[in-house]
Parts: sequence; structure tokens; C-alpha cells
Amino acid sequence: MPTVIAEDLHIVYRVSGGSPRGKGSATAALNRMFRRSGDEGVRKVHAVRGVSFTAYRGEAIGLIGSNGSGKSTLLKAVAGLIPPESGKVYSDGQPSLLGVNAALMNDLTGERNVILGGLAMGMTPAEIRERYDDIVKFSGIQEKGDFITLPMRTYSSGMAARLRFSIAAAKKHDVLMIDEALATGDRRFRKRSEARVRDMRQQAGTVFLVSHNNKSIRDTCDRVLWLEHGTLRMDGPTEEVLKEYESFSGK
Repeated sequence: MPTVIAEDLHIVYRVSGGSPRGKGSATAALNRMFRRSGDEGVRKVHAVRGVSFTAYRGEAIGLIGSNGSGKSTLLKAVAGLIPPESGKVYSDGQPSLLGVNAALMNDLTGERNVILGGLAMGMTPAEIRERYDDIVKFSGIQEKGDFITLPMRTYSSGMAARLRFSIAAAKKHDVLMIDEALATGDRRFRKRSEARVRDMRQQAGTVFLVSHNNKSIRDTCDRVLWLEHGTLRMDGPTEEVLKEYESFSGK
């Protein structure tokens, strides 16, 4: 059964131009605010160009490509966070996007963030209480001390990413999109994360994984989408696509 269908998807960012020569940043900002023509000085970045694919239940799909190829933008479009310039995205259920840079509340403790993160993903208070201990244990942050009771601002970036992944992995997802999360943490946590992704696939969900770590893609995904310059260069079985990609990129 299809879970995500993208049809001729185009995503365009509009970026305001830099400050005019000889003008301060404050003046440039005022000029942009009061400029009559909405397109004057605006640069268009065509981040995704005519991408089409169909994802199915039980698949784990890797997204690969060089920096700036449109991988993260594509996930955001599937999650409904960026409107298409043209084309369509259809999804069965609610896609959930997990990114390393997704914000948790730094002034709250890890404990409170587990609760709020669970609620934000649609879990009930009873489900959060039931899964709380497993979330904390899976993240491994207690192995380095009683960090779960400390504000998130005291966490390293790796600790925060591990907790974020652990919260997301505690819920059954129709479509879970993971942006580089498996690249964080030590080897033991990456192994646990990869095993958890395989479990989620077996629960009839669909997992998308953006990663520059080809080993994680090989260990986790059975299909790969390769993007370059916003276009879908190849879509197929993991080993076939990675072989072409590694030959192309010299990896």
C-alpha cells in the first residue's frame, strides 16, 4: 500500500538580496519592508526539480546526494512544512519529521522535554508515562549521570539528538523521516538506532533516512533515492544506487 506519492514536485525558495552597496543593514531592511515590487531584489532558488516517486508500507528509503542536493527540502515538503511551487505530495497518515536541528526547549529539563515531545507527536499522557523509562534508557543519557533532570542547555548536541530520536522512536509512525539523526552518538547508539528503524519498518510504517553515512544506509535501507541539484538521478535497490553514487562521488 502506498504511503507517500510525489508527483512532479518542484520546491522554490525566495531569498531577499543582500544590502545595497553603501547601505547599512538597517537601511536595507527598511528598503525591503517598504519596497513596492514584491519581486525586486528577490533571488529564487529552485531546490527540488520535478521529483516523482511512490513509497510503500514496510519500506526504509535512504536519501543520498551531495550537500545542497535537496534531500532535507524534499523531506520538509513531504511533511507539509514547505508548500510546493508546483506538483503534488500525497500521504497516507501523518508524516513525522525528525531532524537533528529540530528544537527542544533548552530551559526545560530532559524529563519535561520527553513529556512535551511525546504530546507534540500525538501520544497521550498515559502512553508517555508507559514509555518514559524506555525512552530515557534508549537515549543512553543517564549513563553519563542524572542528566534527565537537568536543563537541555546543559546537554551536548549528541545527547540532545539521541533524546530527540528516542522520543520519536517511541511512537508508531505511518511515515517517519529522519534527517541525519543516525550520524549522532557513539557506535553503540547508532547500532540501537538502526535496529529501531528496522523494527518500525516491520510495524508496517515507512521510514525515510537522510544520511551521508553510506554504511548506515546499507545497514538500514532497502531502497535509495539519489538527488543531485534538486533532481532525482536514480531510484532503486540500495546496493545498485550506492554503487553508482560512490562511483560518481569518488567515495
